[in-house]
Amino acid sequence: MFRFLAPKSIKPPFARYSHGVEVPPGKRLVLCSGQVAMTADDQIPEDTGAQAELCFANVAAILGEAGLGLSDIVRINTYVTDRAFLRPYMEVRDRLFASPAPASTLMIVSGFARPEFKVEIEVIAAG
Repeated sequence: MFRFLAPKSIKPPFARYSHGVEVPPGKRLVLCSGQVAMTADDQIPEDTGAQAELCFANVAAILGEAGLGLSDIVRINTYVTDRAFLRPYMEVRDRLFASPAPASTLMIVSGFARPEFKVEIEVIAAG
């Protein structure tokens, strides 16, 4: 379905992600806004890994509305508020996505709209 791009002329990814993903003609794209770790009843977990899990669960719910799932994700943009949050996030991501994994960017930012949020995840899916 997708073509995962890994040119031999550049250094391979240093974590589980793909340098690029080609979406074949005729596929629909679904773009998800950034999701933070908040439940429908306003609960926010303290743990970074739990926040990442909830962000991906929220993304899965959005994709489900379009008849897609996490396996249809071709691009992930993730933002964390501290370098210490990189590993817990990556452990969740690596568990949820087999190789070859989606294209991915992970950035450290100064903060979100509410200080209790540690992770925000936005994705592009195709199906």
